[in-house]
Amino acid sequence: MTNWLSLNAWLGKRMFLVVVTALIGGIFFPLSDSSLLRQTTVLLFAYMTFVTALSTSLRDFLQVLRHPWQPLWILALVHLASPFTAWIVGHVFYPDEPLIRIGYLIGASIPVGVTSIIWTALVQGDLAVSLVAVTLDTFLVPLVLPAFFHFAIGETIEISYLKMVEDLLLMVTIPSLLGMLCNDLSKGRTASFAKSVGGVTSKLSLSAVIFINSAVVMPLLSWNASTLKALIITLGVVSASFFVGWLGSLALKDRRESTVLTMIYNVGIRNNACGVVLALSYFPPAAAIPITMSILYQQPVATLVPYVYRFFKRLGNATKNGN
Repeated sequence: MTNWLSLNAWLGKRMFLVVVTALIGGIFFPLSDSSLLRQTTVLLFAYMTFVTALSTSLRDFLQVLRHPWQPLWILALVHLASPFTAWIVGHVFYPDEPLIRIGYLIGASIPVGVTSIIWTALVQGDLAVSLVAVTLDTFLVPLVLPAFFHFAIGETIEISYLKMVEDLLLMVTIPSLLGMLCNDLSKGRTASFAKSVGGVTSKLSLSAVIFINSAVVMPLLSWNASTLKALIITLGVVSASFFVGWLGSLALKDRRESTVLTMIYNVGIRNNACGVVLALSYFPPAAAIPITMSILYQQPVATLVPYVYRFFKRLGNATKNGN
């Protein structure tokens, strides 16, 4: 058990290398999208969510659900502030390319990504808040997104509500409830598994998900000057979503690191797979380019978040002490 604990701690400190290695692996070993890959991804997500929930009490989850102000604030930032940022970026850098602008808008308005739960757990954030935010967003998105498309883009769409709920149940709700129930029944003893064998295998599962996404996405990109421009701008847009999460945390009374990082991850990480499907279903392929590129950036940027946050926190403290 000690070896597993050490390995889990070792991987936790080197998540950037884990993520980048998986990303590069997907670049050199491309895959064709298939139902088997999608089912594998769902199972890996379900396992990661289950292991993560083993460290959380069902009581804590229900407490947040009774007073969901922070999760609702997260969703307001996701569906209002971030799309506004993407709208500005699109009009500044792509004034004559409406499909690219639409792609950025879709990418900024899609639901919170399931991996936000995993990253929240990795940085010891408020897991109950993250679980509630993802759960609420999946139920709200079928109502919010069609309205957003109608008013912001002038397009009427229909979202498969049942399909989205089914994905939520399989990837988040059922494994989360089972994990929290195991935690309560064992009086917290399952947390030791989550920090040892479960921690290692869930990090490897995350690596596998990143590899699959990268391997499926890379064949869709054609490399030229416009692609390089889009890569640079998309990095800025992805980073801006995390920054919006930090700005949103300034409105909270609780300024603990765990709370701030929870805000950053849950606002910054999006369900890009959902975005690609929406873009390709209702618009020409060019609209999917920004979202496809976001898949490449999202996880590497996520690994840098705690380091960047702590750097600026130390810098701020040093400035105060200097004065």
